[in-house]
Amino acid sequence: MNTKGNYVSEWFGHRIYPRVAHARQAGADQEAGRCPFLSHTIEEDRSCVKASSAVGVCTISSESNQRRQDWLACPYRALQDSLTTDVVRHLFGRRIENEAIFPAPSLARTEVQSRILQRLTDDQDAIVFLQDKLGGEISVSKTDRSPELAFDVTLAELKQDANGEVDVASYGILEIQTMDFHGSYRAAVKNLRDALRLHKIGFSKALENNPQWAGERIEGPNIANVFKRTFYQMMLKFKIGDQEGCKGCALAIPESVWDSWQRHLGKPDLVAREDGCFELSSPGREIPRNPPAWIFVFDIDSESEITPNPIIVKRRVATDADAIAHFALQVAPEAAMGQGGIRLVSDRIKLRLSRFWPGVWATQ
Repeated sequence: MNTKGNYVSEWFGHRIYPRVAHARQAGADQEAGRCPFLSHTIEEDRSCVKASSAVGVCTISSESNQRRQDWLACPYRALQDSLTTDVVRHLFGRRIENEAIFPAPSLARTEVQSRILQRLTDDQDAIVFLQDKLGGEISVSKTDRSPELAFDVTLAELKQDANGEVDVASYGILEIQTMDFHGSYRAAVKNLRDALRLHKIGFSKALENNPQWAGERIEGPNIANVFKRTFYQMMLKFKIGDQEGCKGCALAIPESVWDSWQRHLGKPDLVAREDGCFELSSPGREIPRNPPAWIFVFDIDSESEITPNPIIVKRRVATDADAIAHFALQVAPEAAMGQGGIRLVSDRIKLRLSRFWPGVWATQ
């Protein structure tokens, strides 16, 4: 198999590069255009919500970090119980089980309402989460001095008040970091849809023999653009995570993106904590035991025989907005100036201008 280039690596939730999932469920989801992550969350079949030119594309496999990694192309790919439960436990500071977490649309079912009311009566946890296609995003309104800000996922802790009425006791924020890519998925998606139509039952085997179908015109990730686009929002949301009533903000970021951001953050050293997590703090500041911000670095287990492949949390980093600002706006610029990059700018300008005005500056 060709190991160079960029490829659609998961299509409708199932692995197609660098190996192909042959499970019956993989073929069924691809044939039906079904999103296994939304369908599992809502407990009823849901089609992929992406535009036709990108339909079914969950992740892209690229070597942009000098090794092959999956890069997240759809936020719903991160909708797996293991990651959601992990985030909830760290934000709310206690061991909350998956059965205590409910997608907002499920509240329309009377049996779910009864389960939640019983849990609250028994003084058990009940967490409801809202997302774009799962009840809608929650946003902070703009003011004349600040922009509107929408949360990727809002986690609401339900409680009963003194009158026995259901109330929102607190909330948390989960941001899921996807990646932008140069170019379009259109050609590769057309290949995959045509191959599925023509080969039917033999689709996975045909794809295994023709991996180039999943790589046609697929370009690499736009790393710098994503960091610039998300840095400001990340800072604001980490600040919101420190406000009264909010249990914190978690950024769930694929390991590929975390690796690519190291230069933008000055490649900080993480400090190990006793609880198995890590800490990222600015000089002279301590991160509290219950921090206002978390970074969850995760990867997709591409070697797993389970399909869709499970998500693995690689590290959990307690931090805050001041720490991120320190490393991105102070450490990284100082490294750029201190290692010769800035000092070479004048030489590079002269070299470029010498192409138009030969002989004025000596060229190397």
